[in-house]
Amino acid sequence: MKKLFLFLVVSSISIASFAQTSWKIDPMHSFVNFSVKHMGISFVDGSFKKFDGTITASKPDLTDAKINFMVDVNSITTGVDMRDNHLKTDDFFNANSYPTMKFESTSFKKVAGKANNNYVLTGKLTIRDVTKEVKFDVVYGGTAKDQQGNTKAGFGATTTINRLDYNIKYDPTGAGVAKDVTIKLNLEFVQSK
Repeated sequence: MKKLFLFLVVSSISIASFAQTSWKIDPMHSFVNFSVKHMGISFVDGSFKKFDGTITASKPDLTDAKINFMVDVNSITTGVDMRDNHLKTDDFFNANSYPTMKFESTSFKKVAGKANNNYVLTGKLTIRDVTKEVKFDVVYGGTAKDQQGNTKAGFGATTTINRLDYNIKYDPTGAGVAKDVTIKLNLEFVQSK
């Protein structure tokens, strides 16, 4: 009987140690922003207001995390309606044919020699009809409980992509709208109960 009890205790500790946790984006505390140089002298900043994302992981340091993210292209805003409408056309995102951008991770690794909260997130980014590998520099802010007792995790992630790689061919010289676009994500996730 003692052996059975001991086996059950060890089994439950093992299962708890390797239990997979799931996290869902908290849209009220998350932001998807971008910045692109305009005419070589200034920047146009914008954001997407509708997005969704999940993380699943079994390791406490999240190095086995699987991350999926989706952005609603029609939710783009730069503060100028005329420009926002142009960005939704075939000159840029072609939101009618490609209403979502998607990201699916392939790895989430700690940066050697850096503080424990620095990671490189690698994955496949799909914009329009093109999927390419991208790497995000990520700072993991850690976890905390909110006033309702929910466990939340915070992340900051940045990358730069060449928009021409994704068939966004407007102004291919980059003289008016630069080729490189900086993407900055400030994300908060809620742990599923």
